[in-house]
Amino acid sequence: MPRLLAALLLLAAFACQAQTTAPPDTPVQRLRIVGGLGGITQYTRHEENFWARELAERTGGRYSASIVPFDRAGVPGQEMLSLIQLGVVPFGTALMSQMAMQFPELGTPDMAGLNPDIATLRRVVAAFRPYLAGALRERYGAELLAIYIYPAQAVFCNRPVARLADLAKRRVRVSSATQADFIRALGATPVYTEFAAILPNMRSGNTDCAITGTMSGHTLGLHALTSALYTMPLSWGLAVFAANRENLEALPPDLQAVLRQELPKLEAAVWAESERETTEGIACNTGADACTKPVRGRMTAVAPTPQDEARRREIFATRVLPAWLQRCGPVCAQVWNDTVGPVVGIRAPLVR
Repeated sequence: MPRLLAALLLLAAFACQAQTTAPPDTPVQRLRIVGGLGGITQYTRHEENFWARELAERTGGRYSASIVPFDRAGVPGQEMLSLIQLGVVPFGTALMSQMAMQFPELGTPDMAGLNPDIATLRRVVAAFRPYLAGALRERYGAELLAIYIYPAQAVFCNRPVARLADLAKRRVRVSSATQADFIRALGATPVYTEFAAILPNMRSGNTDCAITGTMSGHTLGLHALTSALYTMPLSWGLAVFAANRENLEALPPDLQAVLRQELPKLEAAVWAESERETTEGIACNTGADACTKPVRGRMTAVAPTPQDEARRREIFATRVLPAWLQRCGPVCAQVWNDTVGPVVGIRAPLVR
């Protein structure tokens, strides 16, 4: 409760800051946006640019917006949808992994080992999107406006890795329950670690490997502490951008039309950026010419073999999915079979 109260106070201050005055003859409406993770390209190059600059340009100055990243707004991630429901956050971004803490079925499209490439991820998200939109509307009175992704999460290790099985008996940083399930299936030990604590844990020897984004790992400096980058995407990181439905419907019709037209383009740009940064992250960690960053690592990139891909599919079907279903219950089995299951060719057993 104290964290939620602090978040409410901070957001109230943000709201006051967003209310700028305009000349009497200028019909300006200023929106308040809580965006995605700050400090990364998806936010700085795309989200912030759209809301802080492009919206005003595309509406002839009639409408504008103020935006703050959710990790700098003091908003507990698991409270974001509740704040959207209350209208405290009219437009907000929530990580699906945090949404899944309350409703496990909302974590369906990004379980560890499910999406080995972005093409599969696109199909999975498309299949799950109608269910997600309906769930947000019914449970929170929220309208789904966009789904963002972050670059693929690969494995950084301080000792050589030639194949997936080489992770056995190592301590591996994870950030979700399904990542932990996947790592345990390999005979390794999952270590839950916040992003900011990855480097200290690696330096202290508490972890041997870390699952994190290919580019975020480079930005963090993992290339200076690790030598092997196993490039199989274990997960990606999905975020939902939603609006309080009453607030959205109260906007002028022409502004609603602009948002409906432009937000799919913003979503597409974020996806393209994440796909590009997945590849460039590998280049920057290994020192390849494709890296545009000033600092380059000397890591060895190891791509998964066909045998590794077969092992990934087996682990997902026999360990990750059953463990998730056990935690989540019958509702998740039904959701899986109605949405993602047919896309990947795996049916979950229904338990009555």
